[in-house]
Amino acid sequence: MRTPLIVGVIIGSTRQGRVGEAVGRWFTACARRRESLEVRIIDLADFELPASFPNTPTPHTARFTGLVGAADAFVIVTPEYNRSFPASLKQAIDVAYDEWQAKPVGFVSYGCGSDGVYAVEALRTVFTELQAVSVRNSVGFNLLDGSFEHGEPAFPDRASQSAATMLDQLAWWARALRDARARHPYVS
Repeated sequence: MRTPLIVGVIIGSTRQGRVGEAVGRWFTACARRRESLEVRIIDLADFELPASFPNTPTPHTARFTGLVGAADAFVIVTPEYNRSFPASLKQAIDVAYDEWQAKPVGFVSYGCGSDGVYAVEALRTVFTELQAVSVRNSVGFNLLDGSFEHGEPAFPDRASQSAATMLDQLAWWARALRDARARHPYVS
């Protein structure tokens, strides 16, 4: 059996009363059903990342970049705020740089009326700049139509199938890129 892929599930909202924690828990439970994955939750609410970047990394910055560096792939759980993603997520993404390179990223999003697709499209651009690979399929929930309520999807079969498709793509890219990085260091 091959070494499990380490997948960091990053919960990108830090607001009190956020839906992201419940969405992240639901998705993590889906991902943990796969024996080939070792899923690690990286909740941004657990980090105090500096607003301006000091010359010496803070303990929270060092811990966050260490978790990103150790992962083979990522799933970003993000809300959509004003047709984009939250500042807390952008701040966290910018703390790391080399740690993202040549690794795949998937997305689980939620929003009011759009399933969070605008946040995902904005994140794809950011991760392309960081030389990460975003997978095509994603999972999205419209909070206005009740597609995610009480900590669970309203249509669990459809949501689970979307998660499975995205995880299939993420795992394929994670294996391919992990093997490639092992044979040849990534050139940025």
